[in-house]
Amino acid sequence: MMLRVAQIWELLEEHFSSSLQESYDNCGLQVGDPEAIATGVLCCVDVTEAVLQEAVERGCNVVIAHHPLLFKGLKRLGTSSYIERCVCFALKHDLAIYAAHTSVDNAVEGLNWRLAQDFGLLQPRVLLPQTDRLLELTVYVPEATTAEVAEALWAAGAGRVGNYDSCSWRSSGRGSFRPLSGAQPYVGELGALHYEPEEQLSLVLPSHLRARVEAALLKAHPYEVPAYSFTQLLNTRGTTGAGIVGELPQPIALGDFLAQVKRYFATEQLRYSRAEATRLIQRVALCGGAGAFLWPEARRAGADILITGEAKYNDYFDCESAPILATVGHYESERISAQLFTELLSQKLATFAVYQSEIDSNPINSVIAL
Repeated sequence: MMLRVAQIWELLEEHFSSSLQESYDNCGLQVGDPEAIATGVLCCVDVTEAVLQEAVERGCNVVIAHHPLLFKGLKRLGTSSYIERCVCFALKHDLAIYAAHTSVDNAVEGLNWRLAQDFGLLQPRVLLPQTDRLLELTVYVPEATTAEVAEALWAAGAGRVGNYDSCSWRSSGRGSFRPLSGAQPYVGELGALHYEPEEQLSLVLPSHLRARVEAALLKAHPYEVPAYSFTQLLNTRGTTGAGIVGELPQPIALGDFLAQVKRYFATEQLRYSRAEATRLIQRVALCGGAGAFLWPEARRAGADILITGEAKYNDYFDCESAPILATVGHYESERISAQLFTELLSQKLATFAVYQSEIDSNPINSVIAL
């Protein structure tokens, strides 16, 4: 199977679009030629020199990472930092590096949704939904072809609202136009004013699907030059955003639940804010990485506990154990990302070489016992 590097990341973009990333982030292609032929993919949490060496040894020239190697611009390429050395190594060995960080954190069925699934949470929902990520498409269509155009737009991803698809709004009216010299009108005659029964068709879509939906519209619409517009909406998009909250099937004692958390994340640094040992846990909030900032949202959602990767000292005070704030380690909370990438690409590319890195890139060591 001959694949370009760009085709690999396009598969990821379908599920974890970089348009979902936070403003401070730097998702997407970090290093490499998007037109190069891909020889194999190595999925990891962090880009390190050891991970890149592993990619070369496995015959992979594409590295998919959770954490971006490049957050800020480089002023030089040398050997003074691991970032510079990694970039130089990647260029020398023709490696492409792609990062899906907060794009996979915020995505539907992304990292936090996977954590919720693994913990068996019922009725999971986004803790802090994203805003300004929706568009409304309005287009005017001849009545006879409205159904056909709507079907094409739905297939391209428009018209999905919450747990409903094929959503649209329509109103009837009469359009007018005069075909001028050089026009090839679908209806009407050159030089003659024409009136046509039309429908105004409106649909909501995620902003990152604009190009795909627009292409589908132009292909399906019968007019040579259709009239349409995109309008940005201020609504929250309830299916994307930071953190997840859901319900355990049954309440569980705090100590027993924390034991489950420790086993799942395989962490030696489980920490939590002071709480009564008799507390019961049922509503659980989850956010991989540095998600302690979500404790106010977790409180408003009525969560008994917020599990995340790391927190500041004062966060444990400020939350006042409503919810209980538990941290498992940044790396431990996001280790599942490499598995997510591997599973997705293996399903999409059944006959292509896709590996999960065997390197433990956690930069933090813990003293387990003296």
